[in-house]
Amino acid sequence: MANEINFYRASEKPYGALSNLFRREIEFEGERFPTSEHAYQAGKPRKTAVREWLMQAPSPALLAMAAHGLYYWDVVPGWSTTKFDRMRRVLRAKFEQNADLKALLLSTGNARLVESATVDNEVNRLWGEVKGVGKNMLGVMLMDLRSELQAEEANQRLKQAVT
Repeated sequence: MANEINFYRASEKPYGALSNLFRREIEFEGERFPTSEHAYQAGKPRKTAVREWLMQAPSPALLAMAAHGLYYWDVVPGWSTTKFDRMRRVLRAKFEQNADLKALLLSTGNARLVESATVDNEVNRLWGEVKGVGKNMLGVMLMDLRSELQAEEANQRLKQAVT
């Protein structure tokens, strides 16, 4: 597809910033987190001690790996149904709080955004795609947020034109 933007590694320029592993502090639910991955994963553990342990991970990638490996009894009840709403709220916080990241997301226009992973596993096929196969939930959520932000900006321009 010609109008597709693939991203995966946070260090990739310019679209690595779309990754949840991209190091940019955000405030979420009254707390400051070093990355959107931290803000997202902070909602997963049932126990405070497990949450604190996860937040001490030396990198966002290791945090994600550790969180994906939690035993089911360490995960808050209902996580499989609430995680998507949490991710949407985390993404909105990330892009609303960082004007440069918001501009980057908006600069993608109407391109299809795809988190293109290289390792084939269930998590990568849920949040992204591996060799074109997967649900690409992160990409879908980013495209949904982009549409919302585009509409908000259009409404702002309309209000300014009327006044």
